[in-house]
Amino acid sequence: MIGVLGGTFDPIHFGHIKPALALLRELPFTEIHLIPARHPPHRPPPIADAAQRWYMLRTVVERIPGLVADDRELRREGPSYTVDTLLELRSEVGDAVGIGLILGTDAFAGLPSWHRWRQILELCHIVVAQRPGFPLPQQEELAELLAACAVGEPEALEGRTHGAILPWRVPQLDISASAVRACIAAGEQPRYLVPGTVWSYICRIGLYGAHALTGCP
Repeated sequence: MIGVLGGTFDPIHFGHIKPALALLRELPFTEIHLIPARHPPHRPPPIADAAQRWYMLRTVVERIPGLVADDRELRREGPSYTVDTLLELRSEVGDAVGIGLILGTDAFAGLPSWHRWRQILELCHIVVAQRPGFPLPQQEELAELLAACAVGEPEALEGRTHGAILPWRVPQLDISASAVRACIAAGEQPRYLVPGTVWSYICRIGLYGAHALTGCP
């Protein structure tokens, strides 16, 4: 099964990487694709441009077996709709390979607002990466979807290519890209928040206000 983890990655940080590695270890994924959005339809435009975000993602992911840097949304014009990405990936891997879309609880709660959202489970499974203490959303449409499609064990995904929802608790760090950017803008070094290669690049090009820092390597 191929995992799909999208986002702006503005910048990529350990809060992206460590949960992805846990899912790769615990679920039947052969690989997980990290796919940065060019034009995210549900959030403000990224601060870093597409080339900068791609460079940071690629330099981190290429060193980690099982994680794949995937630039398909950066190469595609228009809004970065997840359903279009899944259709493209499905056409590449065929009908016999499982695909698992990885969503945090907040993203899953907003699923009914997504473009052609009901088509998504026709193309893939959904893995809801839950933080401890954060229950699954129970809005009417999502409650019905969970009642029809939720499974309790990873084994239920095997032998199926799409159509299931697996809630799965993962070790999530309290890190966000906005917090990383705020830390840098405040003149602080984001130690333990981003990989060293990302921090070096941010300093080198003065991204997120890093040019004002005296502690850049």
